[in-house]
Amino acid sequence: MKLTVYFNGQFWIGVVEHENENGSKLKACQFLFGAEPKDGEVWDFVQHHMLGLLASSSQQVNIKKPFEHKINPKRLARQIAKELKTTGVSTFAQAAMKLELASRKKERKAFNKQQHEEYQDKKYQLRVQKAKEKHRGK
Repeated sequence: MKLTVYFNGQFWIGVVEHENENGSKLKACQFLFGAEPKDGEVWDFVQHHMLGLLASSSQQVNIKKPFEHKINPKRLARQIAKELKTTGVSTFAQAAMKLELASRKKERKAFNKQQHEEYQDKKYQLRVQKAKEKHRGK
């Protein structure tokens, strides 16, 4: 599990990435901190909210791990330094969050469509009932 906290230009955002046991699928979600979070706020998020946030995320992305071969220690040190300098979110995490957003959007559209149809049906039934009452002379 990996938590990355970064500033996107407007807000501080925490991105949680979780790979399954065999490392073939990745699940990611984001949390909006707002102002720059203090260590206590990040720790509170990790202790109380992070697992619930991951549990609510239903989409997973397949990831492919490149073949790992022995790397020269000096090259490894340079790669580690380069990775520490770059802050941001992996593309796999972005893809997972995009899938989650799309699925929530579909659910919301279906729910809104159902509500609208129920409203239209109710309106139609009321109109029919009024017409019947007028026909009966009331």
